[in-house]
Amino acid sequence: MRICLYNIRYGTGTGPTYHVPVPFSGFWRPTSSRLNDIIAFLRTTNADIVGLVEVDQGSYRTGRQDQAEAIAEALGYTHVYETKYAEKSLARNIPVMNRQGNALLTNQHIHAKGFHWFNQGMKRLVIELELENCVIYLVHLALTFRSRQYQLDDLVDLCKGRGKPVIVAGDFNTFGGDKELSLFRKAAGLANANTEGRPTWPANAPARQLDFILHSPEIGVRHFDIPRVELSDHLPLVCDFDLDAA
Repeated sequence: MRICLYNIRYGTGTGPTYHVPVPFSGFWRPTSSRLNDIIAFLRTTNADIVGLVEVDQGSYRTGRQDQAEAIAEALGYTHVYETKYAEKSLARNIPVMNRQGNALLTNQHIHAKGFHWFNQGMKRLVIELELENCVIYLVHLALTFRSRQYQLDDLVDLCKGRGKPVIVAGDFNTFGGDKELSLFRKAAGLANANTEGRPTWPANAPARQLDFILHSPEIGVRHFDIPRVELSDHLPLVCDFDLDAA
């Protein structure tokens, strides 16, 4: 099977023009043309599972189009989406922000799905998808180190005792790279598919490993790649894995 993880930055793009005329002004611009490019790239990956971080559910930027739904429809996949902010978060009442979330897409049969919420941080969503032979968690962790550590503790509890091999994928915002995850990976029993520690951010000159595909030891990684696709400020991750031993 193949999984593709991609923080698509709500389809707002990247590059020097993103910060013209003022820093981060590109965040507020229409996204339809870039979404088509993202769909075209995702189609080339032939992934069975697609984890999308920073997805717009239908703000003015997208012309009220739900990006997860549009991508899933174009690929012929089933999708699961949820906003990333906690139920009582102020962000849920702020225009544009209240349409921001994450999504999992797949062409596989979904046995179960669910949402979990971290106890700390602004971005608290964990999407859970149970397939025939594995369980997948999609996350987007906090920007502050302390909040991330609390979130990782919560994630350990989710990963334990699942009865199936586990994949945890997402944007971990680990400015310290994989070393920041060493205690978490040991406690959860997960390995990093990116064995060479290749950086994923920023896309135009990768310097930090922020995005991860982590997996149970029963899952064998056959191939791992980070395509140089600059449609976002993050690079995508593509991983072929083997569940025959699971």
